[in-house]
Amino acid sequence: MIQQLSPPLQIDYPDSDGQPMADNTLQFQWIVTLKENLELEFRDRADVFVAGDLLWYPVEGNNQIRRAPDVLVALGRPKGKRGSYRQWQEDNITPQVVFEVLSPGNTLAEMALKWQFYDHYGVEEYYLYDPDKNDLTGWQRQENKLTVIPDIDQWQSPLLGIRWQLTPETWQIFRTTGEPFFTFLELDQRYQLEKRRAEQESLRAEQESFRAEQESLRAEQEKSRADNEKERADTEKERADNAEAELSRLRELLAEKRIDLNE
Repeated sequence: MIQQLSPPLQIDYPDSDGQPMADNTLQFQWIVTLKENLELEFRDRADVFVAGDLLWYPVEGNNQIRRAPDVLVALGRPKGKRGSYRQWQEDNITPQVVFEVLSPGNTLAEMALKWQFYDHYGVEEYYLYDPDKNDLTGWQRQENKLTVIPDIDQWQSPLLGIRWQLTPETWQIFRTTGEPFFTFLELDQRYQLEKRRAEQESLRAEQESFRAEQESLRAEQEKSRADNEKERADTEKERADNAEAELSRLRELLAEKRIDLNE
């Protein structure tokens, strides 16, 4: 009797874990700000993938081993749309940098499990920010283990190049260009300001062009008047020269006939 082999089991890797991206507006704003500004930072790098709230499956064949970091950065992976980050389909590259933004709903046990996951599966830099308390903690991989960064308040990410400082009010992050991370509202305000400046510059340029055209027109008119004056002067001179020539001819003629005009 021939034994038929059963087809290999197809494992589903869901794109969602059913959990909300954020528990409140403050957490959501920080997640979006981090993700979108990192996208801006690496927009010219085709080999840097940035994602927010994307499920990461590190092990093929096990869809229970997974986490959805608030923001992840995978250096060496191309940009593009993904339903999840399946590491075996990504040249087995671990997302090197992970950001988590705390909300009041996060528990210590939950965050401890996340740290264990990131430590076990090879994250190089892990940053955890609590916007309600303005508290920042960071870990960097040293000797194959995530180790607390002692001076995190003034820090530059070795892998991303961005730097930041933790002020008494907030977490200020700066791109490698020196520009700060902006929220969408701040970006729009900046855009509107630049747009108004550009419009004002354009208006000034148009006014300068109009003034230059007016000056050119006045110069042409002045030149035309000068040309007309010269033409009139030349005409008058020509008349005077002709009259003088005619008078000289007449004198010569009369002299021949011995007539003195002065008598």
